[in-house]
Formats: sequence, structure tokens, C-alpha cells
Amino acid sequence: MAPTARAARFVRWLLWPVAAVLTLAVVGQASYASFSAKVSNAGNSLSVGSVNLTDDDSGSALLSLTNLKPGSSGSRCIAVSSDGTLPSSVKLYATDVTSTKSLGSYVTLTITQGSGASFGSCSGFTGLSSGSMVYSGTLASFTGAATGYSTGLGNWVPTGNAAESRSFQFAYTVSASIPDSAQGGTVSFGATWEAQNT
Repeated sequence: MAPTARAARFVRWLLWPVAAVLTLAVVGQASYASFSAKVSNAGNSLSVGSVNLTDDDSGSALLSLTNLKPGSSGSRCIAVSSDGTLPSSVKLYATDVTSTKSLGSYVTLTITQGSGASFGSCSGFTGLSSGSMVYSGTLASFTGAATGYSTGLGNWVPTGNAAESRSFQFAYTVSASIPDSAQGGTVSFGATWEAQNT
């Protein structure tokens, strides 16, 4: 005998809750049936190293010389320190160069690296046992050739493991045969040390 319409509706209404309960039971069983494990590595961090140079000039020019004459000579020293944390290579070059009457062509400049001297006075300066000569030639050649890091001079390679310092001696001599046409001539330049990590 076929079910009445009322009985069919009752069965349909009864099946929905039963189906929902069965579905939840299956999902719940599936949720509790899996294993789980995890591991975490905490505290990860990154930092970059540094290159850093300082000198002991306290804002004063290393060479501030006036009234030089044929045969005048002397020397001045400066200490440069590296306290960066990366290995680097340090080069010396000239910046902001101005010149009149070709004076730089008549001045011999010798730059030596070593230790034992501070800004101004070269008392106690000692050149390195090897590789102490940085430059020897005319001032004009130095300022004209060493104009940036790529053409800079020197072989100082700080390790980055600890602070290091080098003294640099700038010795100058005005040519005894400088011509009268150079009277009143001037030269000015900046001495720049630059470190780049290696």
C-alpha cells in the first residue's frame, strides 16, 4: 500500500535531522582520527655588517701652508682608524682640487703609511716594515690621477675583526728650481680615505 502524502511529508522531515546528525558524527570522527605534530625554530634574525673610517683631524686641514719658497719642505701626519665589522679595502684619493699657476707640478709629495703618529706632528712615526709607500711624485700627478676609489692608492685591508689604525705621513718639498711664473700660485685639495667591503 502506498504511503499517504502526509506520511511521506513526515518521513522527509524526519530524514533531515537524522542525516545532519549522521554527517556531524562522520566529520567529528574524521577530525579526531588524524595525528598531529609540529616543531618551531624561534628567534631567527638578520643583521648587516659595516665599514667605518674616522680620523683624528678634529675638522682641521692636514696641510695649511703659506709663504712657501723654493726648497721649502716638511711633513705632517694624520691617523685614520677603521672600526667596521666587515673586511674592507681602504684607498686614498684627492677631492675638490683647485690649482693656480701650475704650483702642484713643482711640489714633490711623498705619502707613507705606518704607525706611531697623530694629527699634525709626525713625532714617533714609523713606516710599515713592507708596503709603507703609498705615493711618491708630484702633487699635480697625485691630484690628477687618484680621483676616486677605483683609482685610489694604498694597500690597507682592515679585517673587520677589531679596530685598526694607520698613521699617514705627507711629506712635501717645493722644487728648488720652481720658476718665477709660479709665484703666488696655490693648490688646494682634500685627502679622502674610502673603505669598501671585500
